[in-house]
Amino acid sequence: MVDAVSLSSSDGKGRVRVGMVGGGIGAFIGEVHRTAMRIDGRFDLVCGAFSSNPDRSRQSGAELGIAPSRAYPDYQTMIAAEQALPEDARMHAVVIVTPNDTHLPVSKAAIEAGFHVICDKPATRTLAEAIELRDVIEASDRHYLLTHTYLGYPLIWEAQARVARGDLGAVRRVVVQYPQDWLSEPIEQSDQKQAAWRTDPARSGPSGCFGDIGTHAFNLAETITGLKVTELCADLHTHVAGRRLEDDGAALLRFENGARGVLMASQISAGEENGLRIEVFGEKAGLSWRQEEPNTLWFMPLGEPYQRLRAGGGYLTDRTLAGFRTPAGHPEGYLEAFANLYAQFADSFLTGSGMDHLPGIEDGVRGMAFLDAALASSAAQSWTKIEH
Repeated sequence: MVDAVSLSSSDGKGRVRVGMVGGGIGAFIGEVHRTAMRIDGRFDLVCGAFSSNPDRSRQSGAELGIAPSRAYPDYQTMIAAEQALPEDARMHAVVIVTPNDTHLPVSKAAIEAGFHVICDKPATRTLAEAIELRDVIEASDRHYLLTHTYLGYPLIWEAQARVARGDLGAVRRVVVQYPQDWLSEPIEQSDQKQAAWRTDPARSGPSGCFGDIGTHAFNLAETITGLKVTELCADLHTHVAGRRLEDDGAALLRFENGARGVLMASQISAGEENGLRIEVFGEKAGLSWRQEEPNTLWFMPLGEPYQRLRAGGGYLTDRTLAGFRTPAGHPEGYLEAFANLYAQFADSFLTGSGMDHLPGIEDGVRGMAFLDAALASSAAQSWTKIEH
């Protein structure tokens, strides 16, 4: 357990001081994280190494209102300089919003220097790196949050609770899909920076589509059901000529209780935007949720009418209701889900409590183990066990 931090603020909850690595002005995911921090007013962005280009880092810092002395040229300089500051001024945590190849070195350096870490997923490029990082985290007393965004949606918590209390009976079938279309054309060959690094194995890792969004689908399936996938049979494919990593794939899943599943992830599904959806079927009932309509969870009891469970409804669990900021009928979504992860991190950090309810390094290791198994299975066209 991390010692509680005593900080004062107008709401009595305290504020967490963070430094950001990556996420300079114009970077999509950096602004998502900053917005999530602002929603509940629990964080102060006090420093950063916002770009691998020192001039761009300084410019981004100026535009974000960071003191010039704390807009650093690189993460190594940031960590060393912040360590040297008085305890009541230095950052508490490092937020990592860089391409995958830097997640391990930045996370490791921050934790070993005594800082907490909030890292955009994936935790690392490979399973070996994830295990290395887990060892570093477990040897420390630092908090580590992996921002699996979709675990911040309150109705996912509701689905998880209903499965756990037996409303569905024993889980038998899981169907999870994550189709997109943004890589239907070879945009990495133009100046689309995100496409360029996500299709580069040196920066992204050995998997493309499954590494980027398949891990979200896998994580959601295991989280909602509370069950681990023990083995899979995958078929990964690259449709766009010249692309070095797969842009489409599917896998059959076997869960530890004998349930079966299907997972599909695709970034060349023309017409799809961000179509993450999951269905879980048990002996007595099913559940259905779609990320593009996140304020509705369908509960489908056997032989009875469907029940449409809505955000803010008084019939939801207390934990679910605590995740909403507006009354029923006022849509909340992606940014609020991110903010829920940040708010819960702040609560855990400031009180010294555990983080078992938040995605962390174990989710990162499981995601990388899933990718290893999927790549091996697809190459061999056979069932492959998921280790770790």
